[in-house]
Amino acid sequence: MTFTRHLFLAGAVLAASAGFAHAEMTATAINDLNVRSGPGPQYPSVGVATRGSPALLDGCIQGSRWCRVDVNGMRGWVYAEYLQVLRDGNPVIVEENEAVLGVPTVTYESTASIPADPAPGDELLGPVGSVEAITPPETVRTYIETTPAQTVQLGGDVVVGAAVPESVTFQEIPNYEYRYVRINDRPVLVDPGTRRIVYVYQ
Repeated sequence: MTFTRHLFLAGAVLAASAGFAHAEMTATAINDLNVRSGPGPQYPSVGVATRGSPALLDGCIQGSRWCRVDVNGMRGWVYAEYLQVLRDGNPVIVEENEAVLGVPTVTYESTASIPADPAPGDELLGPVGSVEAITPPETVRTYIETTPAQTVQLGGDVVVGAAVPESVTFQEIPNYEYRYVRINDRPVLVDPGTRRIVYVYQ
Protein backbone atom coordinates (compact mmCIF):
# COMPACT_ATOMS: atom_id res chain seq x y z
CA MET A 1 0.00 0.00 0.00
CA THR A 2 1.41 3.34 -1.01
CA PHE A 3 2.00 6.27 1.30
CA THR A 4 -0.66 8.21 -0.59
CA ARG A 5 -3.20 5.46 -0.04
CA HIS A 6 -2.30 5.31 3.66
CA LEU A 7 -2.74 9.06 3.98
CA PHE A 8 -6.14 9.02 2.33
CA LEU A 9 -7.49 6.03 4.26
CA ALA A 10 -6.22 7.40 7.56
CA GLY A 11 -8.18 10.60 7.16
CA ALA A 12 -11.52 9.55 5.75
CA VAL A 13 -14.39 7.14 5.53
CA LEU A 14 -16.23 7.36 2.24
CA ALA A 15 -19.80 6.29 1.54
CA ALA A 16 -21.37 6.42 -1.88
CA SER A 17 -24.80 6.21 -3.44
CA ALA A 18 -26.11 2.78 -4.33
CA GLY A 19 -24.38 1.19 -7.28
CA PHE A 20 -21.72 3.89 -7.58
CA ALA A 21 -18.99 1.29 -8.07
CA HIS A 22 -20.54 0.58 -11.45
CA ALA A 23 -21.08 4.23 -12.30
CA GLU A 24 -17.49 5.45 -12.35
CA MET A 25 -16.69 7.61 -15.35
CA THR A 26 -13.52 8.80 -17.00
CA ALA A 27 -12.74 12.50 -16.71
CA THR A 28 -9.81 14.65 -17.79
CA ALA A 29 -7.96 17.33 -15.80
CA ILE A 30 -8.22 20.57 -17.78
CA ASN A 31 -5.55 22.33 -15.68
CA ASP A 32 -2.77 21.31 -13.34
CA LEU A 33 -4.47 20.86 -9.99
CA ASN A 34 -3.75 19.67 -6.49
CA VAL A 35 -5.18 16.32 -5.42
CA ARG A 36 -6.11 16.58 -1.74
CA SER A 37 -6.69 13.97 0.95
CA GLY A 38 -10.09 15.51 1.74
CA PRO A 39 -12.70 17.74 0.07
CA GLY A 40 -11.28 21.16 0.90
CA PRO A 41 -8.17 23.33 0.55
CA GLN A 42 -7.38 22.80 4.25
CA TYR A 43 -6.58 19.12 3.59
CA PRO A 44 -3.01 18.08 2.72
CA SER A 45 -2.08 17.72 -0.95
CA VAL A 46 -1.19 14.17 -1.96
CA GLY A 47 0.17 15.28 -5.33
CA VAL A 48 -0.53 17.22 -8.51
CA ALA A 49 -2.62 15.99 -11.44
CA THR A 50 -1.13 17.52 -14.56
CA ARG A 51 -3.21 19.02 -17.34
CA GLY A 52 -4.67 16.34 -19.60
CA SER A 53 -4.35 13.53 -17.06
CA PRO A 54 -7.16 10.94 -17.29
CA ALA A 55 -8.99 10.47 -14.00
CA LEU A 56 -11.47 7.85 -12.82
CA LEU A 57 -14.31 9.87 -11.28
CA ASP A 58 -16.01 8.13 -8.33
CA GLY A 59 -18.48 10.93 -7.67
CA CYS A 60 -18.98 14.39 -6.19
CA ILE A 61 -20.32 15.71 -2.90
CA GLN A 62 -23.83 17.08 -3.34
CA GLY A 63 -23.90 20.88 -3.22
CA SER A 64 -20.09 21.03 -3.28
CA ARG A 65 -17.48 21.54 -6.00
CA TRP A 66 -15.32 18.67 -4.73
CA CYS A 67 -15.13 15.27 -6.43
CA ARG A 68 -13.21 12.11 -5.61
CA VAL A 69 -10.94 10.69 -8.30
CA ASP A 70 -8.20 8.18 -9.01
CA VAL A 71 -5.58 9.97 -11.10
CA ASN A 72 -1.90 9.29 -11.84
CA GLY A 73 -1.83 6.57 -9.18
CA MET A 74 -3.31 8.88 -6.54
CA ARG A 75 -6.74 8.76 -4.92
CA GLY A 76 -8.09 11.99 -3.53
CA TRP A 77 -10.27 15.06 -4.05
CA VAL A 78 -10.18 17.76 -6.74
CA TYR A 79 -12.25 20.77 -7.88
CA ALA A 80 -15.15 19.79 -10.17
CA GLU A 81 -14.64 22.88 -12.33
CA TYR A 82 -11.26 21.50 -13.42
CA LEU A 83 -12.64 18.16 -14.62
CA GLN A 84 -14.25 17.51 -17.96
CA VAL A 85 -15.91 14.45 -19.48
CA LEU A 86 -17.06 13.66 -22.98
CA ARG A 87 -20.80 13.86 -23.59
CA ASP A 88 -21.98 12.97 -27.10
CA GLY A 89 -18.41 13.44 -28.26
CA ASN A 90 -18.07 16.94 -26.77
CA PRO A 91 -16.07 17.89 -23.65
CA VAL A 92 -18.20 19.35 -20.85
CA ILE A 93 -17.22 20.65 -17.40
CA VAL A 94 -18.28 18.34 -14.56
CA GLU A 95 -19.28 21.12 -12.14
CA GLU A 96 -21.74 22.69 -14.59
CA ASN A 97 -23.26 19.40 -15.73
CA GLU A 98 -23.34 17.01 -12.75
CA ALA A 99 -27.07 16.33 -13.02
CA VAL A 100 -27.05 15.91 -16.80
CA LEU A 101 -24.03 13.61 -16.66
CA GLY A 102 -25.49 11.55 -13.83
CA VAL A 103 -22.41 11.95 -11.67
CA PRO A 104 -22.80 9.78 -8.53
CA THR A 105 -23.13 11.49 -5.16
CA VAL A 106 -20.56 10.63 -2.52
CA THR A 107 -20.22 11.72 1.09
CA TYR A 108 -17.15 12.33 3.21
CA GLU A 109 -16.73 11.83 6.92
CA SER A 110 -13.46 12.88 8.47
CA THR A 111 -12.05 10.65 11.17
CA ALA A 112 -9.02 12.87 11.78
CA SER A 113 -8.57 16.33 13.20
CA ILE A 114 -7.98 18.60 10.22
CA PRO A 115 -7.44 22.32 10.87
CA ALA A 116 -10.17 24.27 9.08
CA ASP A 117 -8.47 27.64 9.39
CA PRO A 118 -5.04 28.89 8.29
CA ALA A 119 -2.34 29.49 10.84
CA PRO A 120 -2.36 32.94 12.50
CA GLY A 121 -0.99 35.54 10.14
CA ASP A 122 -1.37 33.38 7.02
CA GLU A 123 -2.98 35.10 4.06
CA LEU A 124 -5.18 33.08 1.76
CA LEU A 125 -5.76 33.01 -1.96
CA GLY A 126 -9.29 34.13 -2.74
CA PRO A 127 -12.14 31.96 -4.05
CA VAL A 128 -11.71 30.32 -7.43
CA GLY A 129 -13.60 32.03 -10.25
CA SER A 130 -14.04 31.53 -13.96
CA VAL A 131 -11.22 32.74 -16.20
CA GLU A 132 -10.40 32.30 -19.86
CA ALA A 133 -7.76 29.64 -20.39
CA ILE A 134 -4.54 30.93 -21.92
CA THR A 135 -1.41 29.40 -23.46
CA PRO A 136 1.50 31.78 -22.85
CA PRO A 137 4.22 32.05 -25.50
CA GLU A 138 7.59 30.44 -24.84
CA THR A 139 9.16 33.92 -24.57
CA VAL A 140 7.22 34.43 -21.33
CA ARG A 141 8.65 31.25 -19.80
CA THR A 142 12.13 32.38 -20.84
CA TYR A 143 11.56 35.74 -19.18
CA ILE A 144 10.38 34.12 -15.97
CA GLU A 145 13.31 31.70 -15.87
CA THR A 146 15.82 34.51 -16.35
CA THR A 147 14.14 37.08 -14.09
CA PRO A 148 14.19 36.06 -10.43
CA ALA A 149 11.30 37.10 -8.22
CA GLN A 150 10.71 36.72 -4.51
CA THR A 151 8.26 33.97 -3.51
CA VAL A 152 5.02 34.95 -1.75
CA GLN A 153 3.65 32.43 0.74
CA LEU A 154 -0.14 32.09 0.65
CA GLY A 155 -2.60 29.54 1.95
CA GLY A 156 -4.96 27.70 -0.38
CA ASP A 157 -4.64 25.99 -3.75
CA VAL A 158 -2.39 27.64 -6.35
CA VAL A 159 -4.77 26.95 -9.25
CA VAL A 160 -6.10 28.79 -12.28
CA GLY A 161 -8.94 31.09 -11.28
CA ALA A 162 -7.82 31.70 -7.69
CA ALA A 163 -7.81 35.36 -6.65
CA VAL A 164 -4.52 36.86 -5.42
CA PRO A 165 -4.76 39.20 -2.38
CA GLU A 166 -4.37 42.95 -2.85
CA SER A 167 -1.22 42.90 -0.71
CA VAL A 168 0.70 40.94 -3.38
CA THR A 169 2.68 42.94 -5.95
CA PHE A 170 2.94 41.65 -9.52
CA GLN A 171 5.91 41.90 -11.84
CA GLU A 172 5.37 43.28 -15.34
CA ILE A 173 6.40 41.21 -18.37
CA PRO A 174 7.60 43.25 -21.37
CA ASN A 175 5.01 43.47 -24.17
CA TYR A 176 2.59 41.12 -22.40
CA GLU A 177 -0.81 41.79 -20.89
CA TYR A 178 -0.47 39.46 -17.91
CA ARG A 179 1.74 39.85 -14.83
CA TYR A 180 4.09 37.43 -13.11
CA VAL A 181 4.43 36.42 -9.46
CA ARG A 182 5.80 33.39 -7.58
CA ILE A 183 3.33 31.92 -5.10
CA ASN A 184 4.61 29.17 -2.79
CA ASP A 185 7.61 28.88 -5.14
CA ARG A 186 5.41 28.28 -8.21
CA PRO A 187 5.54 30.84 -11.04
CA VAL A 188 2.06 31.99 -12.04
CA LEU A 189 0.59 34.47 -14.50
CA VAL A 190 -2.10 36.83 -13.24
CA ASP A 191 -4.65 39.07 -14.92
CA PRO A 192 -3.88 42.45 -13.29
CA GLY A 193 -7.47 43.62 -13.79
CA THR A 194 -9.18 40.76 -11.95
CA ARG A 195 -6.13 39.62 -9.89
CA ARG A 196 -7.01 36.04 -10.83
CA ILE A 197 -4.42 33.41 -11.76
CA VAL A 198 -4.65 32.58 -15.47
CA TYR A 199 -1.73 30.14 -15.75
CA VAL A 200 0.42 28.06 -13.38
CA TYR A 201 3.90 26.90 -14.44
CA GLN A 202 5.21 23.55 -13.23
